[in-house]
Amino acid sequence: MVEQIRVQGPSAGIKGELMIPGDKSISHRAVLLGALTEGTVEISGFLPGADCLSSVSCLRQMGVEIEETGPGALKVHGRGWQGLKEPSDVLDVGNSGTTMRLLLGILAGTDFFSVLTGDASIRRRPMGRVTEPLQKMGAQIQGRSQGKLAPLAIQGGKLVGCQHLSAVASAQVKSALLLAGLRAEGKTEVQEPAVSRDHTERMLRTFGVEIGQEGNRLWVEGGQKLQAVPVQVPGDISSAAFWLVAASIIPNSSLYLKQVGVNPTRTGILDVLQAMGARIQLMNYRRFGDEPVADLLVESAELQGVEIGGELIPRLIDEIPVLALAAAVARGRTIIRDAAELRVKESDRLAAISRELSKLGATIEEMPDGLIIEGGAKLEGARVESYHDHRMAMTLLIAGLVAHGTTTVSGCEAIPVSYPDFVSSLQRLGANLD
Repeated sequence: MVEQIRVQGPSAGIKGELMIPGDKSISHRAVLLGALTEGTVEISGFLPGADCLSSVSCLRQMGVEIEETGPGALKVHGRGWQGLKEPSDVLDVGNSGTTMRLLLGILAGTDFFSVLTGDASIRRRPMGRVTEPLQKMGAQIQGRSQGKLAPLAIQGGKLVGCQHLSAVASAQVKSALLLAGLRAEGKTEVQEPAVSRDHTERMLRTFGVEIGQEGNRLWVEGGQKLQAVPVQVPGDISSAAFWLVAASIIPNSSLYLKQVGVNPTRTGILDVLQAMGARIQLMNYRRFGDEPVADLLVESAELQGVEIGGELIPRLIDEIPVLALAAAVARGRTIIRDAAELRVKESDRLAAISRELSKLGATIEEMPDGLIIEGGAKLEGARVESYHDHRMAMTLLIAGLVAHGTTTVSGCEAIPVSYPDFVSSLQRLGANLD
């Protein structure tokens, strides 16, 4: 992937069909949980993006055999908890926060020593929200800033279940504690301020684990084993979001997006776009295992500004960059609140969105936990920076399809983290790129 891409706009319209790549969150969990079974887990639709391949690489270092049997097809030969081996080198998660946080939960209950690190972005991201409750369960974790920043050293050992009240609605925190809880003595309970994405709970249940739930509270009893079952990964709605916005805001557009995951904890993007006036139809509703899936038809429409906040935010946190683009060209004002979590993603996304879309002509006011976006912008091409953040890079390329003139986006080498075929898909749809 080249570092810099130029887009010539505005597009006269994008039309066609796209198969959305496998869901990144589910792909991670399929290989990580598959490794903990004592059988063979066949995975189809796996996302071969850099982040998910970091999970594969780390598991292989712990002795897990993972075969690539075709495009997006893997066989994970599970070793069970007892079969994992002490890695002989540092486990490098690259840019993947999911790999690091979920592995922390797994490694805490092993009987060996390991060290986790990642790229410069990962070493800045907060890990205390996972390491602190794991330490209360008995995990021995040391690292920078009193164990709150990577690199992190973990001596696995005996764990005791705990009750944890999470300050943030975070699927990664919840998942790490549930995984550690499977190796802990007694019950482990996690309560969130709002429901975060629930792929871990769904997949654990599919693998035969009993999980209790009441509203935002979950609990699991230690000592349960995972049973190997096949996993079919649906398309990633966070990847589909770029096309949902593009087809909505580019006149004369119509896109048919195939087999997209529509898990209710992830469909905030659909709720908000439809509230803005987007024309989106869900068709062929079905299930891949315990995950709901549908095909999406989206056609261009005139959008209206909305207010976004509260319990909706965890359901669309990754989609806020591209939603901000939609808001910039919609009629009226959009206000986004309660999204301070975006400041500790691959980049400070609130600052990045405000700064870079403003270069194209958007009117955006940055708040500590959100954005105020004045709609009606007439975007003009400019040189913009993604800060090596995959979601920012894809958002800015879509913005380039709307803007008049040439938009030059730097940092595009980050795009394969979550969507290796994004640029080629743009070209197939007729985008003028070089």
